[in-house]
Amino acid sequence: MGHRGAAAHLRAGRNRDRAGLTAGAVLVAAGLGIVGCNYSFIAGAGFPDHIRTIAVLPFENETGRFELTQEIHDALLRQLPRALGLTPAGEETADAVLSGTILNYQLTAPLYRRGQQEESVQVLQREVVIQVHVEVLDRENYTILWDDSRLRVVGQYLDASETEDVGRTEAIKLLVQEIVDGAQSNW
Repeated sequence: MGHRGAAAHLRAGRNRDRAGLTAGAVLVAAGLGIVGCNYSFIAGAGFPDHIRTIAVLPFENETGRFELTQEIHDALLRQLPRALGLTPAGEETADAVLSGTILNYQLTAPLYRRGQQEESVQVLQREVVIQVHVEVLDRENYTILWDDSRLRVVGQYLDASETEDVGRTEAIKLLVQEIVDGAQSNW
């Protein structure tokens, strides 16, 4: 067997090994999912026909930015039910419930340049980064219809002419859109 033939044979063997490991990992993950929780998960199957109303709960907040809970909740209440073609409802009567946790809030400065002096820096653009865990639960069947455990959005603003509020507003707007897009991906 020549050098090229041996290399191809080794690659084919590694690919078979990877495929076996991947299949094994899928079986283990599926087994853990069955044993580990009372909820099932339906990905890509769409929301069931009986889902006509949704309750949007205020997100838990693990950050020091307590105003985020209300700002995100207000934006979701205004836009999510209509965007998904559902009617808003209370938690006890809704067919589906959207809940989540605000995991992280950061301000970053991705665009800057050195100033005239050695130690000085001029920030040109800043970013507001919000990361959340979100899920939509079918109350009737105790099924998680959609979830994202690390949904991350970035709102940008110009340091010289805009405030953090501009970046936060943009990030929240993007967050609502990501949740709508994610939930609709099952439709």
